[in-house]
Amino acid sequence: MKYDTVLVLDFGGQYCHLIGRRIREFGVYSEVVPHDIKTEEIKRLNEKFNIKGVVLSGGPASVFGANAPKPDGKILDLGLPVLGLCYGHQLIAHMAGGKVGTAKKREYGATYVFIDKPIGVLKDLNKREKVWMSHGDTVFSVPKEYEVLAHTENSPVAAFRHKEKPIYGLQWHPEVVHTEKGMQMLSNFLFEVCQCKANWRMEDVIERMIEEVKAEVGEGKAIIALSGGIDSSVATVIAARAIGDRLTAVFVDHGFMRENEPEFVKNVFQGFKVNLVMVNARERFLKKLKGVVDPEEKRKIIGEEFIRVFEEEAAKAGAEYLIQGTIYPDRIESGFRKFSDKIKTHHNVAGLPTRIKFKKIVEPLRDLYKDEVRKVAKALGLPDEIVFRQPFPGPGLAVRVMGELTAEKIEIARKADKIVREEIEKSGLKRKLWQYFAILTDTKATGVKGDARAYGYVVAIRAVESREAMTATFARIPYTVLEKISTRITNEIPEVVRVVYDVTHKPPATIEWE
Repeated sequence: MKYDTVLVLDFGGQYCHLIGRRIREFGVYSEVVPHDIKTEEIKRLNEKFNIKGVVLSGGPASVFGANAPKPDGKILDLGLPVLGLCYGHQLIAHMAGGKVGTAKKREYGATYVFIDKPIGVLKDLNKREKVWMSHGDTVFSVPKEYEVLAHTENSPVAAFRHKEKPIYGLQWHPEVVHTEKGMQMLSNFLFEVCQCKANWRMEDVIERMIEEVKAEVGEGKAIIALSGGIDSSVATVIAARAIGDRLTAVFVDHGFMRENEPEFVKNVFQGFKVNLVMVNARERFLKKLKGVVDPEEKRKIIGEEFIRVFEEEAAKAGAEYLIQGTIYPDRIESGFRKFSDKIKTHHNVAGLPTRIKFKKIVEPLRDLYKDEVRKVAKALGLPDEIVFRQPFPGPGLAVRVMGELTAEKIEIARKADKIVREEIEKSGLKRKLWQYFAILTDTKATGVKGDARAYGYVVAIRAVESREAMTATFARIPYTVLEKISTRITNEIPEVVRVVYDVTHKPPATIEWE
């Protein structure tokens, strides 16, 4: 069966794959492809998929830049519906002969757009809608074959369409949660404009991943980096189904884990038919990180040391392949694509050393988002304690302790993290939040303990709501819960005198602090 498919052309935007993810939520398959894919290649892809439309993603470039990414010039003549978003919107206007220039006032964040013609992609929208913008250039006019559909105070052409062809442009990002009717806009494009059928299923993804691991590893042996988080756990089960006892799962205790993490992992995976090896590498990692302050350097050192441990364990197991639970937000934030900006290095992506002893690194989850991974986990029969575990960074508490790492600071962060988790879970908020944790800042402040002056650390609390980790909203935790967390942290951890709460969305912040 050929799935109805929408291609997303990747121009380096941080939300490129989020567009693809949103499309899949409607049961329509999406494939993210290079921005410069040739129209002949698209026609060939149509032999495998039933291609119904094309989306041009956003990106950090300006259409006037010397090296600005541009698509095949014939893309607008394929007869397929096209939707340009942000940079893609500007690009279509520029290619068609419209006027694009530097905005007098940059629009960044929540903006109100005025819908002049609620048709096509904008069908059934109100006259005024809240959307999320992030752009420096603006479309000022479109040629006569096009018509303006919406405007803002600073963007005279915030949305347009071709009068005869199914070509649309939106200056904003419908794929992010901050655009209130974003899903309706995408639904309009998929089902009204492209006439797609929702015929794609998650079960097909599982089978494809298993077959991919089989093909990549062949008759060889592999080890997998198992942290106990949902990503590595799902990757472990997928790999075990693919290659059976030729897989060895390696849990590396680098000393930056949550309270009782090694015991938790051991207990869970004893119930699966997996060769599990536990490696205590606490002293080794802390020694490597002595004196390191820069978060990027921390991640790279941790990434390299992980690989060295895995190489040693692989030699013992006779394994030539390394399997990882890397998911798409890890890869996109590491700026792995040509035109994307690097936000931070993930220890298992750009943090990897350039020379490794494995034949290949296999990443079966590399194109999935966290919520998709959860669906796969449930389909695979993983227990709820894994399926609904909140995300935890691979470098662990090392990136939740600001500044230089010491055994004392790591232990403070571990205790604070445990208190946050206990109080959030007691309050019944666990399933409503994406992530919640403590950060030990590198700031000290004056406090009073036992009627005497105290000078100690400041701990920050972070709690967010999200669907896929590419965007997030700070959680409005009840004051009674925050008060309980603050009281416990300052009472139970003598070195801490002050607790603060992070009220920043993503963007502009990331979820983790480092």
